[in-house]
Amino acid sequence: MDNNGPPAAEQTGSPPPVAAAGAPTAAVDLAHLEQLGSVHAELTRLEELLCGGHHPVTGAAHTLSHGARQVHVPAWLRVTRGESRWPVAGMIVVAIALQLALPDRLTLVSKWLLPGLEAALLLALIAVNPTRLNRESAVMRGGSLTLTALVSVANGWSAALLSIELVGGRAGENAGPLLSTGAAIWLTNIIAFGLWYWQFDRGGPAARAHARRRIPDFLFVQMQSPEVTHPDWEPAFLDYLYLSFTNATAFSPTDVMPLSRWAKLTMLVQSLVSLVTVALVIARAVNILK
Repeated sequence: MDNNGPPAAEQTGSPPPVAAAGAPTAAVDLAHLEQLGSVHAELTRLEELLCGGHHPVTGAAHTLSHGARQVHVPAWLRVTRGESRWPVAGMIVVAIALQLALPDRLTLVSKWLLPGLEAALLLALIAVNPTRLNRESAVMRGGSLTLTALVSVANGWSAALLSIELVGGRAGENAGPLLSTGAAIWLTNIIAFGLWYWQFDRGGPAARAHARRRIPDFLFVQMQSPEVTHPDWEPAFLDYLYLSFTNATAFSPTDVMPLSRWAKLTMLVQSLVSLVTVALVIARAVNILK
């Protein structure tokens, strides 16, 4: 007998069986499932015996499990498809029309300069992203902020010139044109600050669509009482426009509370501009009518 020959397993060409220590098999899993099922059945039977055929524990567990499955995360806290571009684009067009309606003496350099730049920039933004505001792009973000700044600068310049003329007694011979000019500046001011609130709350529309930030800068009623609103509600531009309107008329927060410092300071500036414009225009118009 040759003791140096290969083992029997090698002679047959098949490796020896190796048992994996601790590896669960299908038979063991099935046995465990059967044991769990029998334990559950026994507990259910004991519950029936002790509770007179009722199942308070099992029923409560089922209710809790069902309730947990029904929990709905509000839309403003989760990823959504983003809001439509067209409401904000429409209000920017209104702001441009209001600027063009102002007298030439209240415009910067030329009546057509800033409105023309605003229109061109708006068309470029629409061409790049015409539908939903959910694309995170530094270029688009910069263009959108530049457009908002142009609307604000043009309207701020007009408001400042009108205030200087009213204080100096060099404007306001007729009440009608004065009131229409003041109304155009006041309405444009509402649109401009509505754009700022919309641009910066929780990082802007694209960041809100991707739920980048959970802590809001403005606390809407729907956030405080989600049970009284649609589960898919989330703030859109018209909500920020409403916030701007109420702040411009009441000169203070109404049903939307500013939480961050920048939001409070921005609302303060808007209230100040609105108060000065309304006070000077109305006071001069009343004086003319007398």
